[in-house]
Amino acid sequence: MNQERIYQVLVAPHISEKATNVADQSNHVVFKVAVDASKLEVKKAVEKLFKVKVDAVQILNMKGKVKQNRFGLSRRNNWKKAYVRLAEGHDIDFASFG
Repeated sequence: MNQERIYQVLVAPHISEKATNVADQSNHVVFKVAVDASKLEVKKAVEKLFKVKVDAVQILNMKGKVKQNRFGLSRRNNWKKAYVRLAEGHDIDFASFG
């Protein structure tokens, strides 16, 4: 996988209450990923970018919400979320990146 694709696969870390609980209980990190990303691509991108060992990746397709505005109904884009389980002893600190 080339360096350009690594930055296209991982869009952003997904911070939510559920993601925080999962991170505290079991060594998981949640990312918003590209819609065409595969499990293998996500695993390689996280390992290369953050220099950690990844045990497993689970990917979910998230449906975009239907919202109402003054013009009627509109739909938000569909997106993909990846739960990445890190190996024992590995951790990602997002505060040090930036």
